[in-house]
Amino acid sequence: METKKASRRRFLRQAALVGIAAGAAPALKAQMEMMPMSGSSTGGSAAASSPGAAAPPGNPTDRLAYGVRSRHEKTIRAIAGDSVNPEHMHFGRMLNVLTPLQDIVGSITPTPLHFVSAHGYTPPDIDPKAHRLMVQGMVDRPLVFTLDELKQLPSTSRIIYLECQANRPEYKQETLELTFGKTGCSQWTGVLLSVLLKEAGVRADAKWIVGEGSENGRMTKSTPLSKAMDDVLVAYGMNGEAVRPENGYPLRLVVPGFEAIHSVKWLRQIKVTDRPYMGFQETGRYSPRTPKGIEFTFAQGPKSVITYPSGGQKLMRHGFHEIRGLAWSGGGRVSKAEVSLDGGKTWKEAQLQGPALPVAHTRFTLPWQWNGEDVVLMSRCTDELGEVQPTLAQFAKFWGATSAEFLAGTASGAGHSNAIQPWGVRKDGTVFNAIT
Repeated sequence: METKKASRRRFLRQAALVGIAAGAAPALKAQMEMMPMSGSSTGGSAAASSPGAAAPPGNPTDRLAYGVRSRHEKTIRAIAGDSVNPEHMHFGRMLNVLTPLQDIVGSITPTPLHFVSAHGYTPPDIDPKAHRLMVQGMVDRPLVFTLDELKQLPSTSRIIYLECQANRPEYKQETLELTFGKTGCSQWTGVLLSVLLKEAGVRADAKWIVGEGSENGRMTKSTPLSKAMDDVLVAYGMNGEAVRPENGYPLRLVVPGFEAIHSVKWLRQIKVTDRPYMGFQETGRYSPRTPKGIEFTFAQGPKSVITYPSGGQKLMRHGFHEIRGLAWSGGGRVSKAEVSLDGGKTWKEAQLQGPALPVAHTRFTLPWQWNGEDVVLMSRCTDELGEVQPTLAQFAKFWGATSAEFLAGTASGAGHSNAIQPWGVRKDGTVFNAIT
């Protein structure tokens, strides 16, 4: 064991020294060359970072005024299907772009890479000065707020993950992004919904709120009043700037720990009621049907996924690798993450990276020596409530179905799965979806 530790330390030290010697000085020189000189004109061009290399697009002043990433960085979101074609944006179609989880290097999702899921409509172009939020229904004092008025109220910032209920293991998807790309974790800033509801005066017999969006279809979603009075945000900020148009500009709900369908975008109205609306979002595919009728699903169970190595990647060498992943739970903090190197027969506890915040993505890592053999890697997590992420078979049994029915998407509750995702590694280093 000591020999292996010493070998790993030597490997990491040598790698670091090589990086410093070969990369640090040219990188610093390139950055200095990219900076515009003091007193340069707005229309001036930056020097190339190396002989023969083109400078990033745009003039230097504009690049500094807002900022662009390095031209060497190519990570983008995957587009699901043909959803970006305007002629397809009607009811029944969806706008879906997916977070490239395999490329995220921290627990916060960069805003330009945060997933987007819109039910049949392109993001509306909303003038923030003209936008209004109405709070009405079973209240003593119906209220209407401008965006400026909301920003004058006491604000709250929280790091919260959002996840579409359709984020689940599937045998037909090979990559992590296509399988689990409908989740992101951001710092959201806004006003607690409870502040607005208390100002409006909620009546004693009220039990639900219904959020309504401003898009053409006026999407609605019902949420229990108890949750609305707890920790729901009316958010106008995302990762330090205004919420982006595709993520709900200028206002959206953020409902921590609940399926993201509750976090209504382009928010224009909160209606307080004594019952759920029973609209499409309640009676359609988002609410499982049981022998007792429609069953609502709210808080999401503990979930984790290995981001490296994951489907579509390839290990280029034998020896040391760091297994990395993300874990989260609608039930609060992640208390433990574990990794299996043998398809679930045994488990090793992974190290949680940074503070494990409630209802937020938490990174975990585990050192691993790969000897070139076929392996199946899995991860699972436990949240602060003591709930453990289940296998696919365990989850299917809970819903009275088979694993095959869940993978086919035909079982009731199939869209709410937090089952364990296995990744297989072949002898040649290729990584694939190992669901069977």
